[in-house]
Amino acid sequence: MLDANLKKQLATYLQNIVTPVELSLSLDDSAKARELSALAQDIVALSDKVSLGEGRPATGRAPSLGVAPEGEAARVEFAGVPMGHEFTSLVLALLQTGGHPSKADPALLEQVRNLEGEYRFETYISLSCQNCPDVVQALNLMATLNPNISHVMIDGALFQDEVAERNVMAVPSVYLNGEPFGEGRMTLAEIVNKVDTGAAARQAQALDARAPYDLLVVGAGPAGAAAAIYAARKGIRTGVVADRFGGQVMDTVGIENFISVRATEGPKLVANLEQHVLDYDVDVMTAQKASKLKRRDLVEIELESGATLKSRSVILATGARWRELNVPGEHEYRGKGVAYCPHCDGPLFKGKKVAVIGGGNSGLEAAIDLAGIVEHVTVLEFGDTLRADEVLQRKARSLKNIDIITRAQTTEVLGDGQRVNGLRYTDRASGESREIALSGLFVQIGLVPNTEWLEGDIELSRHGEIEIGSRGETSVPGVFAAGDVTTVPFKQIIISMGAGATAALGAFDYLIRESVDDTDQAA
Repeated sequence: MLDANLKKQLATYLQNIVTPVELSLSLDDSAKARELSALAQDIVALSDKVSLGEGRPATGRAPSLGVAPEGEAARVEFAGVPMGHEFTSLVLALLQTGGHPSKADPALLEQVRNLEGEYRFETYISLSCQNCPDVVQALNLMATLNPNISHVMIDGALFQDEVAERNVMAVPSVYLNGEPFGEGRMTLAEIVNKVDTGAAARQAQALDARAPYDLLVVGAGPAGAAAAIYAARKGIRTGVVADRFGGQVMDTVGIENFISVRATEGPKLVANLEQHVLDYDVDVMTAQKASKLKRRDLVEIELESGATLKSRSVILATGARWRELNVPGEHEYRGKGVAYCPHCDGPLFKGKKVAVIGGGNSGLEAAIDLAGIVEHVTVLEFGDTLRADEVLQRKARSLKNIDIITRAQTTEVLGDGQRVNGLRYTDRASGESREIALSGLFVQIGLVPNTEWLEGDIELSRHGEIEIGSRGETSVPGVFAAGDVTTVPFKQIIISMGAGATAALGAFDYLIRESVDDTDQAA
């Protein structure tokens, strides 16, 4: 099952197991079951601390693999073959079940141990989804820490009857005790805070008590990470507050234009960014959203949790999000056929007809990827011509199951009340309204800056971007901005990092001059 190189790497990791681990299998006569059995046998052969028991995972799905401390029932289960993006989830489950400590915040781990009640989590994933492992790994960790928690990862492509019965059309899709719990990427902190109802109030109180920072970075994507590192290296008190670490980069699969790195993936780059930030004395606060900016003696950032953080200077690096169509049916069928991540949700539409809205690079890249999975892809572009690079246009036109329609204005997402079954668009050349029957559509029409919470408090462009100067300064003294949220014309990872460094240096220069001014006034 595993090649020689992967076996060698896995054997090295398994040396970190402290206490014996027992695997359990539930198999049928399928090819996937044979793959899973071979994978289990390979793991057992690589470590004398891993054995294969005679019991079966509790859920009864086949094929599935249970992971448990020796002599205990499995609380961590993989329904399907955990390869692709989920192989790391399997490795971590083996290590953590075997007593290897997690690197997560100790206070958060203790919070998980203290959760009362019974929590049976199920997560539907696709093996090509780069967002899914974070959720799977967080829930697996919770199950290893607390005997009242169990979790099963379910490969949606393999268990399509369940997917259809539960109407799962987006991954990751999490169920708790048989009821929908959440969709999309969730961090360990977000999951724990959602089940621990008193956590938000406790955290808000703790954040309120934080001493003022010299520099507070709002946002933790490439711009925010670079700003934090440059600020911390100046020896000033630095904080980072963000919804999640990584921002849009976490949703990026292939990155091939990051200078000096020939090829990488978004989640891997984000993990390296986060570790680099944590190498410095930076106070990182995640699972928090900013809601208001006020300039008083200090700059104040109010959070949705009710807490307020104060700082002598602030860098806004809140990035951008996928632009929506804003047509009838889009919100109603979001997660029920309307999707924004083809790599994540594409496998759920295997053998079906889908559409991609947008003829730029992202749109054609999505169409090309989907063409290898689905029956047919229709690309709809509002303009007269496609905007994608010529190499992508040639590739898309060469595929027989891709049709391209230009001058098409999407006007409505159609559905049966449960899921998408078509879309309506206007032919801008003739003015005629037309319909396409399909099972899903992927929206790829660009980004919108995350600045709604700043309206009226800072100068924004007509596109909602933060207006900045050459040093990242904004219209508010002591407030700087960087990255995709600003008027910088090109939205690229490497440009955002440079902008973050510029804003940090600009803020540091501001702090130096402010200190001199304060001294002069005191004299």
